[in-house]
Amino acid sequence: MTEGYFDALETRSADQRAADLAAELPALIAHAKAAAPAMAAHLDGVDPATVTGPDALAGLPVLRKSALGEKQKAAPPFGGFATLAPSGFRHVFQSPGPIYEPGGGARDWWRIGRFLNAIGIGAGDLVQNCFSYHLTPAGMMFENGAAAVGAAVLPAGTGQTELQARAMADCGVTAYSGTPDFLKVILDKGDALGLDLSRVKRAAVGGGALFPSLRAEYADRGIACYQSYGTADLGNIAHESPGPDGSVEGMIVDEGVIVEIVRPGTGDPVPAGEVGEVVVTTLNRDYPLIRFATGDMSAVLAGTSPCGRTNMRIKGWMGRADQTTKIKGMFVRPEQVAELVKRHPEIQRARVVAGRDGEQDSMKVLIETEAGEGFAAAAADSVAAVLKLKGAVELVAPGSLPNDGKVIEDTRTYG
Repeated sequence: MTEGYFDALETRSADQRAADLAAELPALIAHAKAAAPAMAAHLDGVDPATVTGPDALAGLPVLRKSALGEKQKAAPPFGGFATLAPSGFRHVFQSPGPIYEPGGGARDWWRIGRFLNAIGIGAGDLVQNCFSYHLTPAGMMFENGAAAVGAAVLPAGTGQTELQARAMADCGVTAYSGTPDFLKVILDKGDALGLDLSRVKRAAVGGGALFPSLRAEYADRGIACYQSYGTADLGNIAHESPGPDGSVEGMIVDEGVIVEIVRPGTGDPVPAGEVGEVVVTTLNRDYPLIRFATGDMSAVLAGTSPCGRTNMRIKGWMGRADQTTKIKGMFVRPEQVAELVKRHPEIQRARVVAGRDGEQDSMKVLIETEAGEGFAAAAADSVAAVLKLKGAVELVAPGSLPNDGKVIEDTRTYG
């Protein structure tokens, strides 16, 4: 690390960053075309030597997650977008969809270490990692990042709140990683059990929105809580980084990706400051996704971070360009709602409503049906199986749901 920074890349001048990118980007695209068959087909006719910066990159086609999924069905597990065979990676993950992602063992392969270092987590810390270690990659992403900064890890995973609280107290945990609201569940359980959890001073959260009221509640307990924005496919995209007074202004784009903000449904960049869809090119030679459309919305934030890091900033996650919604750290997709309807002839239409219950995400599934109340239990079982989340099921009369085309409604506010 360099004077508190993860490396010298974080403080480059704009001219140096552009010069470095002009050398790295053509080499990345040439490598992807040579070693990843699906990416070669996607970039057919593109001369790598001509793609030396964001302006030229904007002329390349956008790769959408739906296309990635279709390619994976034809050529599992990675659809021809990875440059290594599955056995060449440390891990292979499965996210809902299903979508398969590779995981490497190299230092800071997902670039989470850069985020942890920025918020003060490092050697001497014991991180209770409450991201899932089962099939999905988030647990290993933060495990890899903690190793990169020299922090020890308690691999806690999800659930088992009382055991989590006791482990946090017994082991002297100093930092937390996981979804924003699960830390409160653990802290509240610790309070109920009379446990001392005061050694926890920092929290690195992701997988859901960090609401201002929840951040303030953690601050009142002496816990500095900061969030990152990333995906299973791309790793870390951007992260908060506090200034000298601990305040944050937007999120700093990671040095291992190129972020564009484009008009939803197109690949056309929007003017700076305008809200659009986040499109990311990752400089990862093992899994070089070029112009990958995340479906997330954000905007460029003008100026430079007071922390001294010089890369572009974005305003953070500002909702979805499509109806896909993250609830309790898991994506719920329109295709899953369609599968739920197909499972039961009694269901005419269904609508997932994401909300908040105190400081936690909630999910309610409204089902149009003429079936009696006894059908609710069967529907709830299918909701858990298909959506991979438990939620309240409410049976409503046929024709009562709004005729607006929505199958997923997010009623949460992100002020």
